[in-house]
Amino acid sequence: MLIKALLLFFLLLDPSYADAVLAQIAARLVKTDITQGDFHQQKQLKVLRKPLLSTGTFTYHQSKGVIWKTQTPVVSLLLVSGSKLLTGQGEQAVPAAFGKVFKAMLGGDLAALSEGFTLTASDQTTAWQLALTPKDEMLKSVIGTMMLSGDTELRQLEIRETGGNITLISFDNITHPAQLTAEQQADFERLSP
Repeated sequence: MLIKALLLFFLLLDPSYADAVLAQIAARLVKTDITQGDFHQQKQLKVLRKPLLSTGTFTYHQSKGVIWKTQTPVVSLLLVSGSKLLTGQGEQAVPAAFGKVFKAMLGGDLAALSEGFTLTASDQTTAWQLALTPKDEMLKSVIGTMMLSGDTELRQLEIRETGGNITLISFDNITHPAQLTAEQQADFERLSP
């Protein structure tokens, strides 16, 4: 515990060391145009005793955006690009910060994350962890901190909201296909202008 505290202290004091750790983490991440897998989400709301659980699949495409399909307990579809968010209720404008963050997290783009967040990093032999604190005022009003952790992939995301709610998402069965399926292509076409 003391070693972790000292590491975080030095990361905060020495920006060049923090940049070096971020570069090491970025070098370990798999970089492909397409990343897909399964997610398991647990959301603990302050007003509920038991967490809300959901599972589904995600597809990240470097230039097209993200497909987020919840399969349980209720089937739903969320499509996110840099400027649009499309749900079953229709299209909504997305704040630039949200679209960038969602794509940057799933795409492992640490440079994009550092634009919108203050980052604190820890890199160990087999795993890494990033603590993100929003710079954007709108995000600050909703998100206190986000913790990302993984190895060659993003494996877990924890979001601590300013109101006390906590969301924990784990990612597994991650693959990097060479091309999108016809269904994924059709979903992304819904985001096209």
